[in-house]
Amino acid sequence: MIGAGIVKGMAVTLRHLLRRPFTVQYPEERLPLPERFRGNELIWLVEKCTGCNTCAKACPHGVIQVETSAKLDENRYFVEKFEADMGLCIFCGLCVEACPFEALYLSREFEKATYRHEDMFRRRDDFINAQKNFSGYFYPYLDKERPKRLEGW
Repeated sequence: MIGAGIVKGMAVTLRHLLRRPFTVQYPEERLPLPERFRGNELIWLVEKCTGCNTCAKACPHGVIQVETSAKLDENRYFVEKFEADMGLCIFCGLCVEACPFEALYLSREFEKATYRHEDMFRRRDDFINAQKNFSGYFYPYLDKERPKRLEGW
């Protein structure tokens, strides 16, 4: 039959024509995001980070740079430099997955657009002062309730 495709297409069109439209006026109205939504921002917890550089090694694009120095009086390493070029990041989450101390998380923030590439470069102080809105993508326990060690965030 020659006109069967046209009839099927028109049936789909009529079916959607009779439905109520589903439109959200974005800046004023916002849909709720799921708890495991992966945004385009990293969260770095400086007190948990040991400077092991595992996150930088796991990054396929070399986005993260970590430099440490030894603190002999405290018998540990101090992270002097923690930088990430979020303009080059593909948000694969391999750095979060590789971190053995749960010092890196993905955020649920997604409105980080800028006009210049230099504004996408995050330094140590930017990570420390940033708002921490944790995503439960790699850590499903964040979906249920915040564990005791994260309550202050």
